[in-house]
Amino acid sequence: MPLLEEVKAALRITTNDEGIKGEVQELINSAKIDLVQAGVKESLVNMDEPDAIIKRAIKTYAKANFGYDNPEAGRFYESYVMLKQHLSLYGDYKAAGS
Repeated sequence: MPLLEEVKAALRITTNDEGIKGEVQELINSAKIDLVQAGVKESLVNMDEPDAIIKRAIKTYAKANFGYDNPEAGRFYESYVMLKQHLSLYGDYKAAGS
């Protein structure tokens, strides 16, 4: 399943509205940029099929940043930060020079 569809499912989005799909894709792109800036290998983040932990980080980032009235946004953001830190420090994911 394409990452866009996986993130839409994680956000409980069933519509194929282009505006919503565009917003979700922007969240995916933002999460990827944030992970790379944190020191995660760009080659792993930008794979056609990222591994499960990178997907989890992207989905958690999306859950933290999608919508306006999300009472769980803070909890999802904290989870994302912890995943990002783990990925940026773990040898298999850590970019050279980070």
